[in-house]
Amino acid sequence: MTPRHRLEIYRSSPLAQVVQVAVAWCGGWLFTVLGVPASWLSGAVVAVIVLGRFGLAVIMPRALAETAMVVSGAVIGAGMTPDTLAAAGRYPLSLLFLAAAVVATTFASSLVLMRGFGWRRDDAVLATVPGALTAVMAIAAERRADVPGIGIVQSTRLLFLIIVLPFLVAAGGGGETAIVPGAAPAPETAGAGTLAVVLLGSVVVGVGFERIGLAAPLLLGATLFSGAAYVSGSVAGPIPDAIATLGFVLIGVYIAQRFNTLDLPAIRRLVPAALTAFVVGIAVAGVFAGLSVALAGAPLAEALVAFAPGGLEAMVVLALVMGLDPLYVGVHHLVRFLGIGLVLPVVFRTRGSAGTARSRAPASTPAHDSDDGPAA
Repeated sequence: MTPRHRLEIYRSSPLAQVVQVAVAWCGGWLFTVLGVPASWLSGAVVAVIVLGRFGLAVIMPRALAETAMVVSGAVIGAGMTPDTLAAAGRYPLSLLFLAAAVVATTFASSLVLMRGFGWRRDDAVLATVPGALTAVMAIAAERRADVPGIGIVQSTRLLFLIIVLPFLVAAGGGGETAIVPGAAPAPETAGAGTLAVVLLGSVVVGVGFERIGLAAPLLLGATLFSGAAYVSGSVAGPIPDAIATLGFVLIGVYIAQRFNTLDLPAIRRLVPAALTAFVVGIAVAGVFAGLSVALAGAPLAEALVAFAPGGLEAMVVLALVMGLDPLYVGVHHLVRFLGIGLVLPVVFRTRGSAGTARSRAPASTPAHDSDDGPAA
């Protein structure tokens, strides 16, 4: 038996799936230790890409991919609580400016990618949507969009925000003293009965969304059902960390399947586009943060972090370690995160896959689409 034949036998066995998920989990754990934003998701992606370079990565079974969507959506929805809605009611004008900032940031950044770098409209929009990385990447993979290009632009933005934003906050007069609040008692996690209700309801709603042709239907259905259950008070207690982590790791494996053909020259070609989109995005977000300060009375330092086009977890942690108001920052990022996660699947309906008619990827030879205008 040749080595190639043995490899094929291994790749077709259940053991290959187990090893792949284990490797993805190890990547997420390592990124968590290193303090990388969205660590369990990004670490899993990188680990499986490395695994693929050795020819050991395998295609994820549909059932496992669907499990990832349901669990991740349930975790996202669990972030909506009655307390969150009450806090959001205290910042109505600021949240209105935030909604406008999301649209304007996506419009401006995607226009730059399209006109300056030859990106397709759908790829450009998904690459520049400021946040909800899980939903964005799930939709991109499902629609056969340019997942590697989108992932690089999104990851570059998160990385540079973590590097640049503290300096901007300091320049705005905030963050001189890092305040780490005392540890509060952790709420009791959801029990087995609660989990069963949330996950089963998520599947039912997701299947319904799938039948009407929405993108990422299981992710959207789980988010909506879980969010409604937690907001109404029908269920309580966060999803256990182990289950939430598993969901994000599985999403990472699902995403990585589209990265395994990407090479270093392609990454180098994408970096200028990613940096340009980052500069445009943070500049536009800064304008709306200034409007919130001037017209809604928001504190400047908090507004800079709250309007920054970054990930929910990363921005809230950044607010905490810089001594800013985590409630103001957290509510803004949670509202943006949930809004994007709910709207994107409706905007990007599954019919008319992005990769079928024109499969050009930004990582290859540019091709402008004159009929496509920027969309947000």
